[in-house]
Amino acid sequence: MRNRYLDLLRAIATVRVVIYHLTGWTALTIVFPAMSVMFALAGSLMAASLGRFGAWAVERRLRRLLPSLWLLTLLIAVPAMLLSGTPFDVHLLLWGFPLVDPKATGWWMESLSHAWYLRDFLWFVLLSPLALPVFRRSPLIAVLVPYAALVVLEITGVKVATVVHDLALYGGAWLLGFAHHDGHLRRMPRKRLLGLAAGLAVPGIVWVVTHPGPRGFDLNDIPIGNALWSAAFVLVALGFEPMVRGHRVLTVLNSRALSIYLWHIPILVAVTQLGERHDLPIAGPIGLTWRFLAVAGLLVVVLALVGWIEDVAAGRRPALLPGRRLPVPVSPAPAGAPAAPLQGVDGQVAAARP
Repeated sequence: MRNRYLDLLRAIATVRVVIYHLTGWTALTIVFPAMSVMFALAGSLMAASLGRFGAWAVERRLRRLLPSLWLLTLLIAVPAMLLSGTPFDVHLLLWGFPLVDPKATGWWMESLSHAWYLRDFLWFVLLSPLALPVFRRSPLIAVLVPYAALVVLEITGVKVATVVHDLALYGGAWLLGFAHHDGHLRRMPRKRLLGLAAGLAVPGIVWVVTHPGPRGFDLNDIPIGNALWSAAFVLVALGFEPMVRGHRVLTVLNSRALSIYLWHIPILVAVTQLGERHDLPIAGPIGLTWRFLAVAGLLVVVLALVGWIEDVAAGRRPALLPGRRLPVPVSPAPAGAPAAPLQGVDGQVAAARP
């Protein structure tokens, strides 16, 4: 059975990412640290998949991720770069499996700038069959390791590969997802959970205030503050798990979350550049309003055209709009037999109509 609360968190995170990239409002990174939440949710779901399918969970996760990625990168972006004059380079093929930052040129440098999340996601998925047993042997130590590594990297200034830095930055959130799945957060007394969250949030905010980045208090520029504050947020968000009723909006957003993430930046870049070329307002209430409407409208069009790929990758029936309840076929009753009560889609008996 789906956890609708996790669906709600993912839906909020998806919408928050789009709004942040549209507006650049730094407060959003503090109000809802979406990337850490998304990694934590993915960690919880990955632990569940490993429990059900073992190492084959890796293949299942990759199968759900890669087709949508291939459509945007290998079938659209890479040919577009080649047609624009970019000489062929074997590194362009890394867009098929971006374990490192693939090559991008021209317009696509900005339009694919958000692919770092997919790169980190791939690494976390590949490492999870090894990380989960280690976590279950020593949960606390396992969670502390990435945070400690991040502090060492930031304070010493040691230069490492970007993906290594990101694994330290978001690895704690992924492992907190493991903790959520295994029930550690649920079993923790509420006062202790809140005390631990406060113990992370306070130094996190202090660090943010005393170490502002080029965009002020934007957590994306302040790794230690980001990690501490996000850990506190994830602890509370996953530790207190209320019952949430399903809604079709949640179904749509979760069934199309990957497509929304992949396509919103190229659409936003195109809309913004079009506005600049025609001297339209970009910032302010008017600029934000027309760009929001344009991005939202184009996203709907793109999702209608390519969103079904997520259904196929997940083994679902392709749908233009996910979540539609299918009618339950009813076999005709034999002649003379009393009519049987109709079963509704939720399994409850429905009253027969004439």
